[in-house]
Amino acid sequence: MKYGFDNEKYLEIQSRHIKERIAKFGNKLYMEFGGKLFDDNHASRVLPGFEPDSKFKMLEQLKDDLEIIIVISAIDIEKNKMRSDLGITYDMDVLRLRTEFIGRGFLVSSVVITHYNGQSSTDAYRAKLERMGIKVYYHHTIEGYPANVALIDSEEGFGKNDYVETTRPLVVVTAPGPGSGKMAVCLSQLYQENQRGIKAGYAKFETFPIWNLPLSHPVNIAYEAATADLNDVNMIDPFHLDAYGTTAVNYNRDVEIFPVLNDLFEGIYGENPYKSPTDMGVNMIGSCISDDEVCRDAARNEIIRRYYTSLCKLAEGDCAESEVNKIARLMQQAKINTDYRKSTVAAKERQEKSGKPSSAIELADGTIITAETSDLLGPSAALILNALKELAGIDHSIKLIPQNMIEPIQKTKVSYLHGHNPRLHTDEVLVAISMLSLFDENCRKALACLPQLDGCQVHTTVMLSEVDKKIFKKLGVGLTCDPVKKKSN
Repeated sequence: MKYGFDNEKYLEIQSRHIKERIAKFGNKLYMEFGGKLFDDNHASRVLPGFEPDSKFKMLEQLKDDLEIIIVISAIDIEKNKMRSDLGITYDMDVLRLRTEFIGRGFLVSSVVITHYNGQSSTDAYRAKLERMGIKVYYHHTIEGYPANVALIDSEEGFGKNDYVETTRPLVVVTAPGPGSGKMAVCLSQLYQENQRGIKAGYAKFETFPIWNLPLSHPVNIAYEAATADLNDVNMIDPFHLDAYGTTAVNYNRDVEIFPVLNDLFEGIYGENPYKSPTDMGVNMIGSCISDDEVCRDAARNEIIRRYYTSLCKLAEGDCAESEVNKIARLMQQAKINTDYRKSTVAAKERQEKSGKPSSAIELADGTIITAETSDLLGPSAALILNALKELAGIDHSIKLIPQNMIEPIQKTKVSYLHGHNPRLHTDEVLVAISMLSLFDENCRKALACLPQLDGCQVHTTVMLSEVDKKIFKKLGVGLTCDPVKKKSN
């Protein structure tokens, strides 16, 4: 895997920059944390070398000075809103996040429930948290938020919210997902602190778009592709350009809300310490790109990956056609099409020749390996075996798993477990060669090569099962699929 991002540099300069921002506001800073604190796989895909938990590691350097507030909206509790990537509700994810933070030695001081309006489901959730010994605060729905500044900046606005007690200089405000009310919690706390004579500041941590990369940079375009369902749009920050005469990239929601934030800051402080939405950010990730071309290539692949993901979602009825059309336009903007992805071209060529569902993988050295469906194996399982044989230097004519071992597994799947697809999935293949590795040297060599699949690119000409998709994700493989449903036999 080629690296284009200096992770160690990022950990050092990002934590230093946050410390400088804390000092600027009299040693009390509320930092709205957008995106994922850990498992940030999008960032690791478009910035090869960025570790998925880099932001966590960066915060670990500030651990003694920070505490975490987790925010959840009463509306999301009532609707049982789900995290699609994890398959759990937001209220469950609050507990998952809290456990993860505490397990890594962070202080999680409380949970704030926003948009509270007397919902019974929210009262029940609060009671549950309090039985677990968790401090819970309510922040109320404010009529006309965020435009009604006069009401917001008053005792009937932010003044009605519970004051969240904090003890450390840096307060990280995070949430299970967007729309939870993180910014409102930060601003409410600034109002409440100011009422108590405490000077406190606000900052925003968003990884993307990267403010000091060009608007047309593939990494920034990839962010738009990732948020196509939210209809976010990258744009030049006009306030930053006007104040400093230099261009900086932000996105539409932050630019649109800035005049309102400006009025709120002036109402709380008497003046706004920031001249632009970009000023509010503390993101230094763009300064840690070590090989721009590697990141451009990775981002182009990510844009195409998002395109295929949306096509498959559309085929399943899980997204609107407008989402697919937007990413198609972004591909044009990036001056690429699906043929840019070598594994996509190879998989389709294999299918044209064989007439069977096929797959292809581009290995780290650029080698392309292909496979096709057989009576014994699906295209993804066959591909993993072929790729491991290539990496381990095993002749492709050698069968790692004998047919007489596959057939009993198929019988169990169909006859005893009442499955419709007798072919082995990727997880079943990996379990089989793991067992065989006890006495087969080739299987031992093949298994040892699994880590080399990290960062490789795969395409299949049919949609894969959830099992196969999860295996590729765990292996760190970038996967795309044609929006064609696989036949069970």
